[in-house]
Amino acid sequence: MDQRLIRNFCIVAHIDHGKSTLADRFLDVTHAVAERQMREQYLDRMDLERERGITIKAQAVRLAYPHDGVEYELNLIDTPGHVDFTYEVSRSLAACEGAILLVDAAQGIEAQTLANFHLARDAGLSIVPVVNKIDLPAANPDGVAEELAELVGAEPQDVLRVSAKSGAGVTELLRALIDRVPSPSGDPAAPLRALVFDSSYDPYRGVVAYLRVVDGEITGRSRVVFMSNRSTSESEEVGVFAPDASPRPALTAGDVGYLITGVKDLRQAKVGDTVTLASRPAGKALPGYREPKPMVWSGLYPAEGGDYAVLRDALDKLKLSDAALVYEPESSLALGFGFRCGFLGLLHMDIVKERLEREFNLELIATAPNVEFRVIRQTEVISVHNPSEMPQPGTYDYVEEPFVLATVVTPSSFLGPVMELCQQRRGSLQDLRYLSPERAEVHYLLPLAEIIFDFFDLLKSRTRGYASLDYEHWGYERSDLVRVDLLLQGEAVDAFSSVVHRDKAPTYGRAMAERLRELIPRQLFEVAIQATIGSRVIARETVRAKRKDVLAKCYGGDITRKRKLLEKQKEGKRRMRRVGRVDVPQEAFIAALRVDQQPAGRQP
Repeated sequence: MDQRLIRNFCIVAHIDHGKSTLADRFLDVTHAVAERQMREQYLDRMDLERERGITIKAQAVRLAYPHDGVEYELNLIDTPGHVDFTYEVSRSLAACEGAILLVDAAQGIEAQTLANFHLARDAGLSIVPVVNKIDLPAANPDGVAEELAELVGAEPQDVLRVSAKSGAGVTELLRALIDRVPSPSGDPAAPLRALVFDSSYDPYRGVVAYLRVVDGEITGRSRVVFMSNRSTSESEEVGVFAPDASPRPALTAGDVGYLITGVKDLRQAKVGDTVTLASRPAGKALPGYREPKPMVWSGLYPAEGGDYAVLRDALDKLKLSDAALVYEPESSLALGFGFRCGFLGLLHMDIVKERLEREFNLELIATAPNVEFRVIRQTEVISVHNPSEMPQPGTYDYVEEPFVLATVVTPSSFLGPVMELCQQRRGSLQDLRYLSPERAEVHYLLPLAEIIFDFFDLLKSRTRGYASLDYEHWGYERSDLVRVDLLLQGEAVDAFSSVVHRDKAPTYGRAMAERLRELIPRQLFEVAIQATIGSRVIARETVRAKRKDVLAKCYGGDITRKRKLLEKQKEGKRRMRRVGRVDVPQEAFIAALRVDQQPAGRQP
């Protein structure tokens, strides 16, 4: 098709602002899906996406729409909305020329609205501002349109008003897309350069790479090269999603479609990579590619020790459809054999764990998530993913931890509690501005370790659910961090070790010691629970011994007989304390490591 008749666009929005519902209306209006086959969230293929109402994997669909007597080709790329998938969103934006910035008429501009707007603007896209859910009783379309117009630098009358649920205004939005979004400008005669903006795995056909062809042309049965790792393969089939996969003879500059290579390793078709032809390679790859980097680490262990091999096979299979998942074997004295897994964020971790349990029928124990620290020793840099790997104090120069630039959008009346929470989490205020007299936008520099547990829940509770949070990774900063170990009878238990800020170490140590005192069953001897930093004890609790009544069989008789029995018991307890082992039941480990019940001192 003539490039002038192609429009490539995406929809960016905060979670639950109606992005997937608007995509459904586009499918309805353009008759891309038969009425009997239509369902809600049509482009969300995974059960988890449909249950949670979020988009996890990007999807593409080609729509045909007539305008002024000419049929246009509209390529919609449905992007994930969560902060964990920011890199995938940036690559999807790079595949488009325009973006619909969608805002809920009842909730207004929120944190991810701002983050996605800045991503789209930095990518050079034409932005079409749209207010959704105008038919809600609590909607304020005029007020939200003014906020949105000020954000994008437009007039309030240029902001479109739609109801994705009823379909009101959707036809006008499609026409506005054709008028406001420029057509692609690639060179069909140049060497092939195609951007991989996502990929999936088909058990029969191998890797399916989702492409936006920038320059040149790709046909079936041609030799292609992935430029990031120089791997080559045969293109078995190319085609478009309309909305199901439909083969085509070729994809040319400006087209969005798919490429099936038959390759069985998803790592060969990485998100953001550039595809070119082996016979006529491009001189330079498309910009923006980077390796996905895990930000949150957690241990996954099977509840039943015999399921280790099943878990290993399950992770291998899941890796085929999720290239961002990183894992390596590890063992714990407490939990046995398992894997240390790296995730893009907490949502990514939650999704992977749930998929493993659902799709492979596994029962898993997840240790408390932590971030990657850098330990600096002279010129050596040691990456620490597991607290038990942290060197002892005095054996290194200093420690660095990852920081994020957090954006919080909140009603002005809750500004005080929000700033107090951020200060408690070692945050430093970067700037504060008012989006309107009633809404404020705050930027804080925060340690990532401080926000991966309960920060979002506390933020919502302090603002009655009105605040929204988004963050982007800032870099590593020097921090005064220490490793807190928990000792039982003088022996460290690696599963309970944690890296925390020195100021908060005593609080964490006391909270964990108190928790273990409640969870560990009483023995025939006293059990000492100690929290330590290196060789210094910062907290102690004691599990009292069971008292066996050795005098029960003594009735009458001389007092010396009773004293003899008590002395014998005392000596036995002393010997037991010296040689006895404390066996912590599996249930106690699971309860102590549960993510949703972390001690208050554990500053997430």
